Amino acid sequence: MSDEVSILFMPSGLRGRVQIGTSVLQAAQRLGVDLESICGGQGKCRKCQVLPQEGDFPKHGIISRLEHLSEFTETERHHQAKNRLKEGRRLGCNARILGDLVIDVPEESQHHAHHISKAVTAYDIQVQPALRLYTVTLPEPDMHSPLSDKRRLQQALVQDFDLPTLDCEMSQIRLIQKALEKSGRCITAAVYQHQQIIGIWPGEKKKAYGLAVDLGSTTIAAQLCDLDSGEVIATADTMNPQIRFGEDLMSRVSYVMMNEGGDVALTTVVREAFNLLAKRAAKSAGIALDEILDMTVVANPIMHHLFLGIDPTPLGTAPFTLATDQTTVVRAADLDIYLHPESRICILPCIAGHIGADTAGMILAERPDLAEEYVLLVDVGTNAEIVLGNRNRLLAASSPTGPAFEGAQISAGQRAAPGAIERVRIDPETLEPKFRVIGCEVWSDDPEFAQKSANVGVSGICGSGIIEVIAEMFLAGIIDQDGVIGLVEGKDSSRVALDGRTYSYLLYEGDKTLRVTQNDVRAIQLGKAALHAGTRLLFDRMGITKVDRIGFAGAFGSHIDVKYAMVLGLIPDCKLENVGSVGNAAGTGARIALLNMPSRIEIGEILPKVEKIETALEPKFQDYFIEAMALPHKVDKYEELSKVVKIPPPKPKAESDRANGSKRKSRRRRRRV
Repeated sequence: MSDEVSILFMPSGLRGRVQIGTSVLQAAQRLGVDLESICGGQGKCRKCQVLPQEGDFPKHGIISRLEHLSEFTETERHHQAKNRLKEGRRLGCNARILGDLVIDVPEESQHHAHHISKAVTAYDIQVQPALRLYTVTLPEPDMHSPLSDKRRLQQALVQDFDLPTLDCEMSQIRLIQKALEKSGRCITAAVYQHQQIIGIWPGEKKKAYGLAVDLGSTTIAAQLCDLDSGEVIATADTMNPQIRFGEDLMSRVSYVMMNEGGDVALTTVVREAFNLLAKRAAKSAGIALDEILDMTVVANPIMHHLFLGIDPTPLGTAPFTLATDQTTVVRAADLDIYLHPESRICILPCIAGHIGADTAGMILAERPDLAEEYVLLVDVGTNAEIVLGNRNRLLAASSPTGPAFEGAQISAGQRAAPGAIERVRIDPETLEPKFRVIGCEVWSDDPEFAQKSANVGVSGICGSGIIEVIAEMFLAGIIDQDGVIGLVEGKDSSRVALDGRTYSYLLYEGDKTLRVTQNDVRAIQLGKAALHAGTRLLFDRMGITKVDRIGFAGAFGSHIDVKYAMVLGLIPDCKLENVGSVGNAAGTGARIALLNMPSRIEIGEILPKVEKIETALEPKFQDYFIEAMALPHKVDKYEELSKVVKIPPPKPKAESDRANGSKRKSRRRRRRV
């Protein structure tokens, strides 16, 4: 039996092998995992609480069991007895590793919160919410007019506000008479969609609030809004806790297929995250949870189904059938979301099996259906959503880019967090790099870098960083058009060195060594080729060869340098001044739907007209994919990009072979002698 076992930390995705008997805290420290401890591992501060996972994780090749940790120590039992150690959690400094494990690090145990970049995007919204408050004063009861108080309320709303005769939830009917007694017959009713009374308060209530939530496969971001003014009064975000079951969507579907009750587990953790975000946002704004009366949600199809408690497995195999493609409105309490007892949740409609309500939100925010020019919208995540078109026609597709753009599947990769390299430049003459990390504003060649980055360190490379370093390696000649790392002719640098049977580039050497390997480059090539091929299919269907404007959406799109995205061929050629970030367009779409009721109707009318392209079924996808593996592309010349960036010409094949294979060939010959 080996003395080493595998351990995977979530949500960072950092993993490695450690000796049996190593404490969880020691393993975290060795792997660069952000796990707080301020008592020197003595079990006093309780900051290093972790949550071990039970289950099979085939994506990671790990079978995690609770018994793969040592038994509870006296220190842990003491904290449990005092309710200082939450149920299911262990102290990282006390728990010792006995077998393969997946460990979840709760956000409160992280010294630095993850750098979630779904910031609020400014947008001019005409405020016409689905939920409105109406205050009326009812006449005193009269023996000669024996109307119920519910009936008097209905009539007052008709007379004073020209509303139709409204239904009223039974839970609120029970409150009417008590509210009237407290307030001298003055009462406030919350009316949803001009159809139903869902809230009752004595006297005049002036404010009601709503949440707009972007439920992503990696992050969940919420915006708390004043439903009267439309102002965003608080935001909250968190990593999607489903990550522990699989980084990409298909891994989560596989988990559901292979584990009985897996769908319930995935649904439960994501709803718990919603409750956590609602509490944080309400606390930040200084309001009560029961003042939140409306919520809108956008999500990809699998997240959409799991949130609603719908089995996602039909979305894992052809023909990828949705359970519903219509706007869904439910009581929050029916989804175990604890706000006001009658709060409503409106989930925007999905478009197709791989094109979700997040794409609907992006369309609602950017309105390509109103544009004269051709607009390309791209939201890059584990799946990339692509929308192309103008006022005459809209096309949509999804491409399986994988999690590499978020730092996963990269040897030194990590999710965006303090200490992650996010910007890179390489001197084309010396091949020496400089970089910047999240949490530190100065570059690594600055004399003050060591001091100013000491608090965050250098822990890995996040998505924007891996894009920039590979693009810079290509521009410096370290990588050829085919994505092969090799020695640079005439450049004597120790940065490029043999790494097994291939070459790698040394980006950083300090407490830990960060290299960009050939496998890292391949992972990015595979992701970008899938995205480019999907875009090319939409171009073909639209009958165009170029686009007028490109918008990058989502957290990744907000931080990526569009020049480097184009250098890699992540997006088609376009004038750089016409390429930019559109922010968290899906989240903006959710906010628009929250604050403007007509937009919910409007998006329901737009989506049936969107033509869906299933990339997996298109015969040309594979050909386009192979062409797009090259940097920036095998066929497209990228004439606009060439005006601002000197793109290295393709190396003749013989020269490339000599540069990259001569040493390996000579070594193989010596071994055969």
